[in-house]
Amino acid sequence: MASVDECRQALQDLAARLDRNAEAVRERVDLDRTLACRITDLDTAFHGRISGGRLVDLADGDDPKAKIAMSATSDDLLALVRGELDVTRAVASRRVSIKANPFDLMKLRKLL
Repeated sequence: MASVDECRQALQDLAARLDRNAEAVRERVDLDRTLACRITDLDTAFHGRISGGRLVDLADGDDPKAKIAMSATSDDLLALVRGELDVTRAVASRRVSIKANPFDLMKLRKLL
């Protein structure tokens, strides 16, 4: 099981990667949504905003009103961010849960 700090760092790494790719993605993906990432085995959460192809305003704590909500174990979150776990397969096998409208899911997939 990964720690809260490792999960926080993984999300910061994801934010940095999205930031590097933002210029290329911005024209293909128009997505401005709040995001909550719930870590089920640590009983913790993080929240932020996806805007302009970037993950911004990342902070500790849940956002119950987030338009996109992801739930995963700490190890699955790290594997997703590292590219070791395919998001489509993870959702299909119910290792990861993403709640969002279908159009947002398609846009989110293009970002990742």
